[in-house]
Amino acid sequence: MNSYEVVVLGGGPGGYVAAIRAAKLGKKVALIEARELGGTCLNRGCIPSKTLLRLAEVIETIEKAKSWGIETGDMTFSLSKMLGRKDAIIQQLRSGIAHLLKQGKIDVYNGVGNVQADGEITVQLAEKKEIIRGDKIILATGSRPLVPAIEGIEESAYFTSDTIFDIDKIPESMVIVGGGIIGVELACIFASLNVPVSIVEMNDRIVPSEEPEASKALSKSLKRKQITILTNTKVMKIEQHDGRQLVHVESDSGKAQTLDTEAMLMAVGRSPNTSAFNDLNLEMDGAFVKVNSAMQTSDPSIYAVGDVTGGWQLAHVASAEGVVAAANAAGETETVDYRMVPRCVYTSPEIASVGLTEADAKRQGIDYKVVRVDHAGNGRALAQDEKEGFTKLIASTKYGEILGVLMVGPHVTEMIAEPSAFIHLEGTVDELASMVHAHPTITESLYEAAASWIGKGVHH
Repeated sequence: MNSYEVVVLGGGPGGYVAAIRAAKLGKKVALIEARELGGTCLNRGCIPSKTLLRLAEVIETIEKAKSWGIETGDMTFSLSKMLGRKDAIIQQLRSGIAHLLKQGKIDVYNGVGNVQADGEITVQLAEKKEIIRGDKIILATGSRPLVPAIEGIEESAYFTSDTIFDIDKIPESMVIVGGGIIGVELACIFASLNVPVSIVEMNDRIVPSEEPEASKALSKSLKRKQITILTNTKVMKIEQHDGRQLVHVESDSGKAQTLDTEAMLMAVGRSPNTSAFNDLNLEMDGAFVKVNSAMQTSDPSIYAVGDVTGGWQLAHVASAEGVVAAANAAGETETVDYRMVPRCVYTSPEIASVGLTEADAKRQGIDYKVVRVDHAGNGRALAQDEKEGFTKLIASTKYGEILGVLMVGPHVTEMIAEPSAFIHLEGTVDELASMVHAHPTITESLYEAAASWIGKGVHH
């Protein structure tokens, strides 16, 4: 039996990062992954979706360029080439992870792991079963798409976020059940391919995890792309008719209608993968594993990171938690500071936020002041014909400490790093306003917001 100081279950962004960190801390490490290295993010989530969103951005730019005096011929799409590029990028990154694990002398078991109560782990490989032991175990088993119990769902043909990137043809139409981050990003991709898309969302707005202003701006943009958005609406029943899906929906007001579509995507959320450690008597928080600030479970020798803990289902959060769990498993003392975790939506326009929302500040009883700067007067945004969007800054009135920033517009998922750093360093609006920002850039809107907040704004 092979024994290790640290065994990691799951090779996604939380797991492989934890394994590498533990190895660099001098520990003998094993990693168990049932499928492909990189997990959902690399193989079925972040990377394929952002690759195709880039294609959607190019298609939209070509269309928009007509008004700039740049004319092209009829545009054609090759789904096979688009998906081929996606697959090539995935393979390149997957190979990179394998190289890093090999470089770290980490033993990789490509099989299904099952943790026993005595610390032994059974690994079902392709041709045999092997038992290994770990002094410390890190659970990074991730999550899977949640499929709601809708009448007729078992007989219907539908995609999930795990299967949609293997679609073999561009559908004539699509209904997306769920208007969260996954749903709206995929809506942008298919709308750019001239697919009529309808989003059905139970909440009163899309991307309900973000502030209302962001939802409103994105909703306005999606409608311009001819995407139908049905909020406060539930799917009641799904029927099959001549190879198509009849999706019966009903609004909170009682209005019923039927959406006739060729393709249907379920994007209502994800549920944790816990089967690998069902034999453990870990304390749970609902369906998720309960952890403390050190990512430690109720069993002090077992840690958990990523989606399986029920926190933010974001790859960069899983990686940050993996680093912390590995350090603590190696005998160090670290915690995750969630205050400066950026939250990004890669639609058009993009949404990026960090820190507290207004609702958070109110709930915590903090005296604060808000300044919002629209991008309509920003020189770079106008030059790029991407003037929709805004920057919103929330700061404490006591010391001027920056509490939160919300940005909507082009490239804001890159720009959010600056306010994230300020929040991490407990920076103030005075300090931000004293920085010289390059002109012309959309990031100037962040400077304008800070300067306006302290009453020294020039353009706002």
